[in-house]
Amino acid sequence: MKRKHKKTISFILALIFVIAYYITEGPVQDESYSKNENIKNTNIVTTDLQVHYLDVGQGDSILITNNNHNMLIDAGNNEDGEKIVNYLTSLGITTLDYVVGTHPHEDHIGGLDDVINNLNVKEVYLPEAMTTTKTFEDVLDAIANKNLSITVPTIGETFNLGEAELEVIYTGTGEKDLNEASIILKMIFGKYTYLFTGDTIEDVEKTILTDNINIDILKVAHHGSRYSSCEEFLQIATPEYAIISAGEGNSYGHPEPETIARLKKYTNKIYVTKDLGTIILTSDGNRIDFKTKITDTNG
Repeated sequence: MKRKHKKTISFILALIFVIAYYITEGPVQDESYSKNENIKNTNIVTTDLQVHYLDVGQGDSILITNNNHNMLIDAGNNEDGEKIVNYLTSLGITTLDYVVGTHPHEDHIGGLDDVINNLNVKEVYLPEAMTTTKTFEDVLDAIANKNLSITVPTIGETFNLGEAELEVIYTGTGEKDLNEASIILKMIFGKYTYLFTGDTIEDVEKTILTDNINIDILKVAHHGSRYSSCEEFLQIATPEYAIISAGEGNSYGHPEPETIARLKKYTNKIYVTKDLGTIILTSDGNRIDFKTKITDTNG
């Protein structure tokens, strides 16, 4: 009986050791990569959403449409403006509820003056950041010519685009770096959550970690540069899909291999415009379909 008792004690001690190992040394990565199911973003929708991540070369431009409501986030470089207008009108879009210039760099706001001059724009969102470039002045002139005003969004502000719910997660002054001024928007449609990041960098990513950024679809910041998509951010965001807007043969080497390596810890569903062209996401709120299309939007 004593031998059996010793064996039982040994077995229990071994079991405790194994449990302790998995708690402290076990597959922690798998747990950190899984979404926090206690944070559930969802709304009830009855229509389809489309998000067009336009191929504008080394720049950004994103069209979001739902239930006859439209929003354009950025408009690529100066040479892309006319082509973006043609793309929008080819879809039958003549009115934009919102035009967002995430920050005043030419590869994001270059085509905004063409868009504002040629379409019916209801509201323009720009960050507080200013610059003296002709590109920025052209955008301001277009806004003035259309008798529009500029809305500087505030963090926590919410608004709707059709049945999609949007929230301003961040906007800055860009005192040190215009990228730090990037307007970051979170969108909820059905059971999926999207994040649109402009050119935000690591310092900003770390400031929004507590803002419920557990998401499904990530517009990867700063064209996939090494200065964004930091590990701390990705551990919280845990994206299922990652979309990168970058130009073929760009001099920066975007997207950079180390950024792709970090993203691949969380998802293999990585779409890059320089390889695929324009990326079009369609969702009914319960499922997502992706298709790619070569479009004449890169000037």
